[in-house]
Amino acid sequence: MAARGPPRFGPWQWLLAAAGTAAALWDAGADAWVAVGYARAGQPGCAALGLGLWAAGSAARQACSWLWFRSDPPTLRPELSRRPLAALHLLQLGFLYRCLRALRLGWRLCREEATEEERNHMAFLTHDISMLRLFETFLENAPQLAVLLYSVLRTNKAEPSQGMGICTAFLCVTWSLLDYHQSLRSFLQDKYEMGWGSSVIYFLWNLFLLCPRILALALFALLWPYGMAVHFPMVWLAMFLWVSRQGTDFMESWGPEQLYRAMVAVILYFSWFNVAPGRTLHRSIIYHSFILLDSTLLTLAWFWGRPPEEQRPYLIPVLCAALPCYLLGLLLRIIYYGWLHPNVRAQPRSGGDEVDAEGRDNGVVEFRSISEPSEPRSVSGPDLVNSRLRCLARSHFPLSALAEPRLLNGAAAV
Repeated sequence: MAARGPPRFGPWQWLLAAAGTAAALWDAGADAWVAVGYARAGQPGCAALGLGLWAAGSAARQACSWLWFRSDPPTLRPELSRRPLAALHLLQLGFLYRCLRALRLGWRLCREEATEEERNHMAFLTHDISMLRLFETFLENAPQLAVLLYSVLRTNKAEPSQGMGICTAFLCVTWSLLDYHQSLRSFLQDKYEMGWGSSVIYFLWNLFLLCPRILALALFALLWPYGMAVHFPMVWLAMFLWVSRQGTDFMESWGPEQLYRAMVAVILYFSWFNVAPGRTLHRSIIYHSFILLDSTLLTLAWFWGRPPEEQRPYLIPVLCAALPCYLLGLLLRIIYYGWLHPNVRAQPRSGGDEVDAEGRDNGVVEFRSISEPSEPRSVSGPDLVNSRLRCLARSHFPLSALAEPRLLNGAAAV
């Protein structure tokens, strides 16, 4: 098959990018509204915790954005000089600057005939935005979701701000996972890109696996709120060590790589996230078994410790539905990897094939060729390929046996 260039960026893609930027601003406003609601309701602890989670998620996102700007090739760096760019990140506006920069370039691509280099540049920008959105979502929205549900269960009533916050957080978490996976697929040939059917299945199985996990955490915090201060660090440390053992190589140096592993450990506290190439079927089984056991123990701890005068009878049927919900999520995941994963449609080839995320070796997925040179280039002629996301794409899909130049954040290393 002939190599294809980067995906086209049209009006529909621009509208989705603009909606993502608006959603980020809406989420920040919703966080402030929820915090004010907590303060007015006499719950300063929840207000402080919500704002603290926002600050932690935003700080981690800005740190990654700044580190990536510094490591990118000169041709990909923004027009701003170092000091104004650093000031934007200190003011927690670095991510918004990235979004606006991508929207400006995307608007030009929609109105004019785009060159392949401009399309490469646009793909590079959107891939970084997708990854940063995923980090911030799991460092902020997922924990806030547990806090919101805990507050609703504790008071046995839901304020409008809390209801909006829960819906927004669930949507942000599942949508960020879908957007991230679509970014990974953009490195593949057009025939492997995500359709509406596979997108819906992917969205639903992540949602159905996330809901029981959030419910278990909220129920445990309902009786032992300070117990979460012990549970989270213990599980996070186990996940951090597990990720470190897999030997990730995402960032440019040892220090930023530890930051990346720490953020991935937070994601794994809530949801599955593959970071290493090779056979992941066994890793997936181990992870889901651990999370299912942990969530079950948290729920049983609440069930045994709840007072006899428990005034939340609706929780029993909700708990009875939690396990089928989790199993349904696993079933949808099996359906996705069994019938909708790119490897299912890959052409079989003999000898030494790597396996996909569910352990099959029936084919090799063809990666999209994006300005890859036929001979090594110097650093002055960079390939506009986002090697950060490309590295993770190769953790999800089998690799071609063809040798390719090593890419260093968009530039071919020499």
